[in-house]
Parts: sequence; structure tokens; C-alpha cells
Amino acid sequence: MAIKKHLLRLFVFAAICLAGYLLYRTLSKYSFSELKGSLFSISAWHLAGAIGFAACSYFCLTFFDYLGLRYAGRPMPYPKVAYASFTSLSIGHNIGVAALSGGAVRYRFYSKWGASGGEVANVILFSGVTVLLGLITLAGTALLLRPQAASEMTMLGVTTIRILAIGGLCVPLAYIGIAAFYSDFTWRFKHWEFRIPQMKLAIAQIAVGLVNFAFVAACLHQTVLAFADVGYIDVAAVYAIANGTALISHVPGGLGVLEATVLYLLRGAPLVGAVLAFRFCYFLLPLMIGLPMLLLAEGGILRKTDRDKKEQASASRA
Repeated sequence: MAIKKHLLRLFVFAAICLAGYLLYRTLSKYSFSELKGSLFSISAWHLAGAIGFAACSYFCLTFFDYLGLRYAGRPMPYPKVAYASFTSLSIGHNIGVAALSGGAVRYRFYSKWGASGGEVANVILFSGVTVLLGLITLAGTALLLRPQAASEMTMLGVTTIRILAIGGLCVPLAYIGIAAFYSDFTWRFKHWEFRIPQMKLAIAQIAVGLVNFAFVAACLHQTVLAFADVGYIDVAAVYAIANGTALISHVPGGLGVLEATVLYLLRGAPLVGAVLAFRFCYFLLPLMIGLPMLLLAEGGILRKTDRDKKEQASASRA
């Protein structure tokens, strides 16, 4: 048990160092004048809108964990969940493979609050399913409304895009149907187990996943609007395709994928400004807040552990 705790502390420390390095590496690609020029080329209104939509997205993400803990049978007060969720995801989004990097930070928090390893694993799995359902729902809706944009980007016919969009929208509907009639059915794959939630929880899961990605697309839309007049649905459709690629590849922060998306949307207009502004609002700003939050929490956990050890030693001597 002691070895496990030390390994977990080492992993958290490594995650902090890696997140800090990624922050440095991302910013070091550009000179200070480029960073300043790119951000200042975007109006304060659009920049404030992007930050606001990013904040709304992270607010939605806290409910991934809040609902996940209820699903796992270990409900916790929302303030605690919000702290752990934001801290873990602000780091996990930048490191990549968020289920592992952010999952380790989640485990550090939730295990100290009484959750078992299996319960934390259920929360992570539930959140992953929520991500997929939300992305599929947004993609299906956006592609159905704007099939031309996806057709040009993927070289598929408009009819094919519409068929794929309808098929995608059938996924969340089927999920709700299964939850309505086969709740508590357990699906097993190798070492993973997923229990179908109750219908109300399944509907909430799809809703919060959809709203989250809608806010992410809105954040990107605000930064793109500073350089080109592009509709929100077009941004959502292209971003859904690109983000699906990023999830499959586990690229940290969607590196390369985001650039390809914005390049397609802007069609030769200045690329660096929109990309940097989005990265700043959705990845770097949360990371700069999340890292100190994790360090504060880790210091508190270590102080509590030391206190508990002293109390146990005093009790044993008595």
C-alpha cells in the first residue's frame, strides 16, 4: 500500500512537470511579439466570448464527474467534485490520454474522499462514454444541418454525409432506449465493465456531453470570427470531425488537428491568431489555473497525511 501511494505521488508530480513543460513548449514556438500581436488582433469582445464559452465548457465537464460518481454509487458534494474535475481535466487536456493523466489526478482526489479504485474507474469510464455520446450527437446534428462543409473536407458525397449524420444521431437514441428497457445490464470487454445507467441518468449524460461540445465549438467560433465570417454550424461540423480524429489519436491538446481545422475554415486567412487565441482560452488559461490548484491540494493532502501519522503515533504510545 505504501509503495502504491508513493508511485501515485510520483505520477502526479510527473504530470505536473509534463504539463508545465507542454505549456513552455507551446508558448516557446512563438516570439513574444507574435503572441502579443495574435491576441491583440482579436477584439476584446471576441476574446471575452471565447473565454466565457471555455468557462461554460469546463463547468459542463464538472457534471461529467458529478453524474459519474452517482452512477458509481459514490455521490459527493458538488464543490468537491468541481475542484477535482477542473484540476484533473485542465491538466489531462494538455498532456493527452486524459483517461490516464486526468484519471490519476481524479484518483488522487476521490480516493482520499472515500472512493475505491473500482468506483473511480467507473467514473472515468462513464465520463469517456459521455464524451463519445456528446461528440456523436453534436457531429450528427451539425453534419445534418451543414453537410456541404463536411463533404468538402472529407471528399464524401452530401448524401453519404447525411446518412452518416442520421446514423450518428441514432446512437444516443438507441442508448436512451437501452437504458429505458435494459438498465443495469452490464457490458463486459476484457477487463472493462460498463453497466447501463438508468434512463434519467442516460438522458442527463447525453445532454451534458452535447452542451459541453457545443460550448467548445462556440469558443473556437469566437476566435475564428476575428478573421473570417464563418457560421457557427460550419465551425461545429468541422470541429466535430477534427475532434473525433484527435480523440482517436490521443494527441495532446489536439496538436495539428486543431490547426488543420482552422486552416480549412479560414482558407488562407491568418492562421496563428485564431489557433493561439483558442489554445490560450481553452487549454493554456485553464492549465495555468489548474496547476496551482493541484499543488495546493497536494500540499493539503500531504499535510493531512503527516497529521494522521502523528496522531496514530501518539495514540499508539498512549
